[in-house]
Amino acid sequence: MDIGLIIKLSASTSLSLYPNAKTLVCSVEEAIKLGADAVSIHVNLGNGGEKEMLKDFGKVSYDARTWGMPLLAMMYPRGEKITDEFDVNVVKHAARVGYEMGADIVKVSYTGSVETFKEVISGCPIPVIIAGGAKMDSDREILEMVKGSIDAGGSGVSIGRNVFQHYDPKSMVQAISCIVNDGFSVNEALKILPASSRQEIAYSKVV
Repeated sequence: MDIGLIIKLSASTSLSLYPNAKTLVCSVEEAIKLGADAVSIHVNLGNGGEKEMLKDFGKVSYDARTWGMPLLAMMYPRGEKITDEFDVNVVKHAARVGYEMGADIVKVSYTGSVETFKEVISGCPIPVIIAGGAKMDSDREILEMVKGSIDAGGSGVSIGRNVFQHYDPKSMVQAISCIVNDGFSVNEALKILPASSRQEIAYSKVV
């Protein structure tokens, strides 16, 4: 199987006094040497490190255009000035910043409903994908988030812990793929997962 490589150029650690302040740890040129198919940068808006992150974003964006390297911008409103990082107004602002800074794809948090996420999509002319967020309590919750984002006009997902910490990562990837690529409903996608997680279907409405 031919799997593409996206290298994340920025990072921080949970031990930092300022974990929301990301710093560049790799360059576009280095990513090319490593065989990357695309690069990504993480920018948190609304905190004390925003100025430096936007400066780094500008450099990466320029270098990516120069080298013809696709750029994914992970844009999150997180910091001292943000009271609700899932609020549609700050999420759509973050997505728009990513677009105007030169990203080819923007990754943001899901705002919780089809209606609000449509607002995010409408203000961002490039593809928008969602992050998986914190570990969720149920398979249905994960798949409903994915379905809502796609129904709102999203272009896909970039989900970490809700897949690789899942009891059956392969089946969860297949279920998510069927929603994103094949138009499955949540209940149809749940049937792909092991029987233990499908029991909840009988107690819910058809999606």
